[in-house]
Amino acid sequence: MVHAVAMAQGKKRPAVPPPDGGWGWMIVAGCFLVTVCTRAVTRCISIFFVEFQMYFGADCSGTAWIHSLVDCTTMLCAPLGSFIGNRLSCRIAVILGGFLSSIGLVLSSFATSLEYLYLTLGVLTGIGFALCYTPAIAMVGSYFCERKALAYGIAMSGSGIGTFILAPVVQMLIEHYSWRGALLILGGVVANLCVCGALLRPITLKEEEEAHGPVPLDTECGYGVKAPVVSMLEESLAINNNNNNSHRCFCFQSMQEYCFLLMPEFLMLAVSFLFLASGCSLPFVYLVPYALDVGVSHHQAAFLMSILGVIDIVGNITFGWLVDRRCLKKYRIVCYMITVGMEGLCCLFIPLLRTFTLLVPFSVFYGYFDGAYVALIPVVTSDIVGTHNLSSALGIVYFLHAIPYLLSPPIGGWLVDTTGTYTATFFLSGFALISSSLVISTVTGIRHCRRTQKHRNKNKNIDPKQELCRSDFYTASSKDVNPSVNTANS
Repeated sequence: MVHAVAMAQGKKRPAVPPPDGGWGWMIVAGCFLVTVCTRAVTRCISIFFVEFQMYFGADCSGTAWIHSLVDCTTMLCAPLGSFIGNRLSCRIAVILGGFLSSIGLVLSSFATSLEYLYLTLGVLTGIGFALCYTPAIAMVGSYFCERKALAYGIAMSGSGIGTFILAPVVQMLIEHYSWRGALLILGGVVANLCVCGALLRPITLKEEEEAHGPVPLDTECGYGVKAPVVSMLEESLAINNNNNNSHRCFCFQSMQEYCFLLMPEFLMLAVSFLFLASGCSLPFVYLVPYALDVGVSHHQAAFLMSILGVIDIVGNITFGWLVDRRCLKKYRIVCYMITVGMEGLCCLFIPLLRTFTLLVPFSVFYGYFDGAYVALIPVVTSDIVGTHNLSSALGIVYFLHAIPYLLSPPIGGWLVDTTGTYTATFFLSGFALISSSLVISTVTGIRHCRRTQKHRNKNKNIDPKQELCRSDFYTASSKDVNPSVNTANS
């Protein structure tokens, strides 16, 4: 019966612990290249900011819509990437996304107006990036458990190293081939996403292990792998053979995939992501224009983006390695909260930095903390919702970034046009990031209260099946599972 239910719920749920290596490192390499071709390219669009503004004679607010539309569409369509990855495969989603984003950049090189760029560079390229980004990130979580933070740190460092390499290259391409030639060449570079998609091989199921009860405990990860719990509704789905059976199964599966939306800590985490997205994109859009405004040369301004990118790599990898240490694993959310808060403080000080020499330390500190929190987003999300729900949760998480990504750059541009300086824009960024950090502290409090309540329920011999939305294949720890449940499953 358990086997029939597992088959009814879909064939993509892993029945064995993550391998923590092997082909998983090729998945990390594929995700690394995906972040290079998506997030790094998106960051480098800010280098085109002044070129677009001068060519089309637009103000800061109108030109900023290009960058905001790319970010917004990428995040707004993130659930679409998760849906295609879950229903078809991550490989198909990434290959399709690579094709669409490459076409979008090539068509942008023929732009005759800002509105044309809104459609091709903003919408079409953004949709392609969305189909690539979420499925690639979710695949890393499927292959790693013990070294998950390190794997994500390496994979997400593609954003930093891509920015470091592409920023001066894009500036050189603009000087030699104009912005049109640079966009055309970037379209060819982004076409490599199709190759990245070919690396994303799904984990092979061992269905016989699903059919014969629990899989042995993975002691290194601290995760127990158990057979799915069969409820009355699941049994009826497995037995019922009428014409409505497949429809019911699909609806039940969809409910199971998004049950984490009822978790209080995930809801608070979602609020913090709204503040985070409102502030984190502004420095990437306005750092180069601000540097040019205070008298920094074009090459030095582009070099600031390179510095930010390379330090971003250091933040990705070092923080990923640190939070995998046994002493810090319990405090991943606290580490995430600190990195976001420090990034906000950096933004508050940037109006005081008016030379290239002073802007270099800003790029160093902001890049480090940015890389640290980016690597921790999927890790923290996985800790809250569980590995099985990670793909769907990341779709929602990145979806929440969409509206702030869409609105904050134009609002920042409007503040520049209104005040004549960039001070208010960077203050807006700093306060938004600090607010996100404060909301995360609420999540930490909720998790502490839930652990306390769970401990009390355990002492009262309350059946852990009453715990909402946490009964996936991976339980928190063998020490936290009531022994009576293991007896029932076996």
